[in-house]
Amino acid sequence: MLNTPRARRGMVTSPHHLASEAGLRVLREGGNAIEATVAMAATLAVVYPHMTSIGGDGFWLVSRNGAQPIAIDACGGAAAAATPEFYAAHGHAAVPTRGPLAANTVAGTVSGWGEAMALSAEYGGKLPLSRLLEDAVWSAEHGFPVTASQHELTVGKLPELFDAPGFAPAFLVAGAAPAEGALMTLPALGATLRRIGEAGTDDFYRGALARDLAVDLAACGSPVAAQDLAKHQVQRRAALSTRIRGARIFNFPPPTQGLASLMILALFDRLGVAEAEGFAHVHGLVESTKQAFLVRDRIVGDPGSMREDPHTYLDPRKLDELAARIDTRQAMPWPQPASAGDTVWLGAIDGDGLAVSFIQSIYFEFGSGCVLPQTGVVWQNRGASFQLSGDGPRRIGAGRKPFHTLNPAMAHFDDGRAMVYGTMGGEGQPQTQAAVFSRYAMFGQGLQAAVTAPRWLLGKTWGEDSVTLKLENRFAPALLDALREAGHNVETLGDFTSTMGHAGAIVRHASGMFEGATDPRSDGAAMGF
Repeated sequence: MLNTPRARRGMVTSPHHLASEAGLRVLREGGNAIEATVAMAATLAVVYPHMTSIGGDGFWLVSRNGAQPIAIDACGGAAAAATPEFYAAHGHAAVPTRGPLAANTVAGTVSGWGEAMALSAEYGGKLPLSRLLEDAVWSAEHGFPVTASQHELTVGKLPELFDAPGFAPAFLVAGAAPAEGALMTLPALGATLRRIGEAGTDDFYRGALARDLAVDLAACGSPVAAQDLAKHQVQRRAALSTRIRGARIFNFPPPTQGLASLMILALFDRLGVAEAEGFAHVHGLVESTKQAFLVRDRIVGDPGSMREDPHTYLDPRKLDELAARIDTRQAMPWPQPASAGDTVWLGAIDGDGLAVSFIQSIYFEFGSGCVLPQTGVVWQNRGASFQLSGDGPRRIGAGRKPFHTLNPAMAHFDDGRAMVYGTMGGEGQPQTQAAVFSRYAMFGQGLQAAVTAPRWLLGKTWGEDSVTLKLENRFAPALLDALREAGHNVETLGDFTSTMGHAGAIVRHASGMFEGATDPRSDGAAMGF
């Protein structure tokens, strides 16, 4: 197959090896990087159901041969019925994190697949959607092995999920979490994916599938209605970007925290750190994170409701001003709240230079926990990030987009390299991106080494309330001591913990050579030919 004229050189990476294999199959059949990404996204929605679903949102960055990336915004807005008065009438002072009232936004990711396919056709893509969903359908109908993370997270979150409509029949065995390695099938989801492959992605919003979704959403008590699905529109948008040493880096605009990811690296670049892994590296990135998060939490939310332009904070003069606030020896006090989230990042680059960085999420593990019986779709709880009071960009309102931790990343290097990279991990996403990128691009580490190396996380993730500076225990004891002496509230975790996210990256060199990495903390694989 490698020598046939149909095959397309390229590389894929994702947090589950079955999804990576699905993407590689597409490349081998002549598909491009966009088509490979759709295949991986669909497969992950089946084989990694605790992390993602077609009932969630998605964000794409797509570029070809160094061109300005196209950003595909597949984020759904709040239901018309999801108002502060609606929640007050149900006795809530805040949006619940689980159950039907947490399922309050349209799921946008399927619309993103459709827009990506339209963009793929502009680049010569020809594979039909039904072909791209084959692996996902097969795994849903014939079964896939339950991963350790699915088992552990089902056990850990079961008290929150057990009573969610449809959850137990879909994801429990005799009322308990399935064992690691057990064969799980999701026949209703498989049938839904077949329908999407045959009828197209618009069926999810305005067709027969949309009608089935609306019936089930109403039956379970969600405020999302048929008219909310019908009003949803995917958007093509301009990516945010900034320059750092030797490269231009790109990320996604609001409602995502892509601004923070860019700011962290741009602020750190201004500190002039010369070596990786020491105090200056970790402390510098942590303090850059604090400055970026203060901006993010003040201004970022629904794009139509924001009062400040995110580009203001990527202006070199503003970045210089913020970098000057960083004490390179002492930690700034950090009592700030943080956000949790569960997500999958995946990437692909093909031999024609088409590069894709994509992220898809349902927010918490298993999202709202609501599983729609006719379709097998797990609905997200991304709208739990909305506020019910105030007048800022995170206040809930009809059609408003919720704040997203999701942010796919991309870089174009001055020497001709193209890089896609990203991770799951909620609050940790920008921090892990900064760790991986700085190690590879600024300090010359190998791509896999940069992903494998020990990581840190300021704040909470995966449902933890602690806002400490968490570090894997593979860091040198002397570094941990230095961080404590500088005022950081240090907490050590295991050597390869999923708390630090499931990162991945692909680089296409100017020579045409590919380099890929996957995270040993995940079940993934980087594959190419």
